[in-house]
Amino acid sequence: MSKLLFKLRNVPDDEAIEVRTLLDEHGVEFFETNAGNWGISMPGLWLAQAEDFERARALIDEYQDARAERERERYLALRARGEAPTFWQLLRKKPALVGIQVIALVLLITLAVRLFPGL
Repeated sequence: MSKLLFKLRNVPDDEAIEVRTLLDEHGVEFFETNAGNWGISMPGLWLAQAEDFERARALIDEYQDARAERERERYLALRARGEAPTFWQLLRKKPALVGIQVIALVLLITLAVRLFPGL
């Protein structure tokens, strides 16, 4: 029986490719489902054989730990060089998006304060 191994919703393309390659290299048999025409189904990688789950999960966990460390180092290097994106840079680059997000945040805080004044 098949078993869901890795959800692909909101996963960057490069990470999905690397996970597929990792599973192929280690001989783990899997198949992929997409989100469907309306984007409401579960996109993911499924194991063809459920007994491969522990081994495949260990491979993915190890990969994700290494990827997290690599991305953390990349961010720290950008920050050390002063190239990491800041709020003000994002505001200058996408003022409409930031404005909408700030307005939404203010509305949510206002709603929370008015609905729950004693908190």
